Amino acid sequence: MQAKLGAVPNLFRVLGNAPAALNAYLGFNTALSGGTLSAKLREQIALTVAETNQCGYCLSARTFIGRSVGLAEQDILDARQGHAADSRSGAILALARNIVVQRGEIGATGLEQARKAGLTDGEIVETIANVALNIFSNYVNHLAGTEIDFPEVKPGSGLVAATCQCA
Repeated sequence: MQAKLGAVPNLFRVLGNAPAALNAYLGFNTALSGGTLSAKLREQIALTVAETNQCGYCLSARTFIGRSVGLAEQDILDARQGHAADSRSGAILALARNIVVQRGEIGATGLEQARKAGLTDGEIVETIANVALNIFSNYVNHLAGTEIDFPEVKPGSGLVAATCQCA
């Protein structure tokens, strides 16, 4: 992390209290980086999940990291609302948001919507995995009260209140 970001983010310091949890987080993150979803799309998912879960730490970190992987400001704002400029990414972000809001219970209708949008079963499973990884970091930060060590972005700032776009 020191080499990649120039510092060790506080999240990793908190996770370092439980080396098994830190190793699990890093391993899961590394595994997902080898999947079919691009770095930009994984950051968009992280932004969707952080905003939905109202995690100021992750929202701040993912906004910073999102910029570093090439997300434009509008991409970041859209992702926070579960939207994207292209329909495939938008379908993935809508799925991610619905997974969080509905606690994984999206039902047959939710899966049908994802498949109608052209998502493969692999993309659906990778989306679920990315959501789970980000929920983990959101919850760690909520419980630990992790001090934000990135330029702060507040959940809900300039955005419409979160609502489920479920069918």
